[in-house]
Amino acid sequence: MLYIVLPRYKIEIQYLGSAFSGWQKQCEAHTVQAEIESALTILNKGNRIPVTGAGRTDSGVHALGQVAHFDFDTIMTSCDLKDAINGNMCDTVQVRTCGVARPEFHARYSATNRHYVYSCRTDDQILDSAIVWKTGPLNLSTLNTVASEIVGEHDFTSFAKQNPETENYLCTVSHSLWLEKNGIVNYEVTANRFLHHMVRYLVGTMVEISRNNYPMNDFIKLLKHPKENVHIFKAPPQGLRLEKVIYNELD
Repeated sequence: MLYIVLPRYKIEIQYLGSAFSGWQKQCEAHTVQAEIESALTILNKGNRIPVTGAGRTDSGVHALGQVAHFDFDTIMTSCDLKDAINGNMCDTVQVRTCGVARPEFHARYSATNRHYVYSCRTDDQILDSAIVWKTGPLNLSTLNTVASEIVGEHDFTSFAKQNPETENYLCTVSHSLWLEKNGIVNYEVTANRFLHHMVRYLVGTMVEISRNNYPMNDFIKLLKHPKENVHIFKAPPQGLRLEKVIYNELD
């Protein structure tokens, strides 16, 4: 039997998470994956083209550098294909880059790290309320003391939504830092993988530590001795964005 290998395309996508019920395709829900697949179906004369993303963002979570791949045989250049996809999607999602990838490239499994940013607004500005969490004043020194404890390999059972399909909760965090600029305090975090709601649980709990509403020692204990179903805090989705997915030089 003869198998035809179609060209594989890698795309980088940005989207406003508040306009979608997350990344993953769902029945009767407006999702990013479904929007891209719908555009590709139009370009492929009604035949569906599956799209695979680097990760699943929750409802309300944004992306500046989500990555996906799909297989498609077309005479269009990569630039024309990018424009054609964008021309068939709503204006809250956009393909930023498009190019032919090596056949073995996989948006999820080829990734080495993901980089997220969570934005908190500490002053009284309101114009960016759709993309930040208005926390009020925060103690940056305290936040960074806690954030430094997250670096390294840890079992994040206590800081993730429990899922029976998850084999383990180990993640290796290589970067964990809070930075302040012009009334915005950003939490930057890079890891080889992230669990469901993990960043939002970490941010929410760190913010409560900064407010003196949760003991720092209890946070550290949960990192060293993880437990299920503990009482911690979850930040709202709108402050979170997937900033970048990192690959090796071949990809």
